[in-house]
Amino acid sequence: MKSRREGNKQTVLAFYEAGLNRKDFEAASRLIGDRYVQHNPRIADGIKGLEGFIAQLRADFPALRAEVKKIFADGDFVIAHVHGVRVPGQAGTAIVDIFRLDDDSRIVEHWDVMQPIPETAENQNGMF
Repeated sequence: MKSRREGNKQTVLAFYEAGLNRKDFEAASRLIGDRYVQHNPRIADGIKGLEGFIAQLRADFPALRAEVKKIFADGDFVIAHVHGVRVPGQAGTAIVDIFRLDDDSRIVEHWDVMQPIPETAENQNGMF
């Protein structure tokens, strides 16, 4: 039997694949709890906000890919370090997403911070 933390991580990984990589709102919506609180100021609260966001991605960035580089779980929270690329060939964005999940391992809250990946850096450590 997998732990709740592992179950929460699997939910978040499935959400990236369904919602962001496949842009499949129906599949992604099954991973969302009864109430969905969104802290990204460009996305509305609730399941309708998520639906609009996924529709916008499908229209504006059909080839967008989100690759989870690292994922951590602590209690009800999952934190993912993600490489997001809207258009193939671009450097993309380094993203840290924070999700809170309910007792059924459904996503109920989301925060994120994003940083464009620069062309040059003062060190050789990379963003991931």
